[in-house]
Amino acid sequence: MRIVAGRFRGRRVAAPPGLDTRPTSDRVRESLFSILGPLEDALVLDLFAGTGALGLEALSRGAAHATFVERDRKALDALERNVRDFGLGPDAATVVRGDYRRHLRDAAARGEAYDLVVLDPPYSDAPRLAPVLDAALRPLLRPGARVVTESARRQPLALDLGEVDERRYGDTLIRIHTP
Repeated sequence: MRIVAGRFRGRRVAAPPGLDTRPTSDRVRESLFSILGPLEDALVLDLFAGTGALGLEALSRGAAHATFVERDRKALDALERNVRDFGLGPDAATVVRGDYRRHLRDAAARGEAYDLVVLDPPYSDAPRLAPVLDAALRPLLRPGARVVTESARRQPLALDLGEVDERRYGDTLIRIHTP
């Protein structure tokens, strides 16, 4: 897997061995970021980050900073390696080890806000996460922010955040929401 476009174009993204982490395919990322358009100076939250491919793609395309949240140890090892190998310091990338709920709560308490939030939870967990994410994300969204969800077509992550666009790529469903 490689970064599709921007300043890191062609750079490899490390992934942990095994099938526990399911990185977003190059084809889906290319299509998604074409739809999103320019990301200059955007603040990005990559929740359920896995390898960080979505946040890294956003940084490659001009985002100012990405916060990556992941709890799985193997995925975190790959994510931290990717951030290090891409030469990203704390001014451009923050890796948060831990639970998404805690991060969302703490980020809201600190007054953080994002222009782009990408959510790619384990497909089997997506349907039960929607109510928690709906409520927790709202205070973290800047005016004009977008929320991108990736889930299985048959088990969608159905947020109530104003759907803008929906695309299907095989069994993968991408939704772009604007609050």
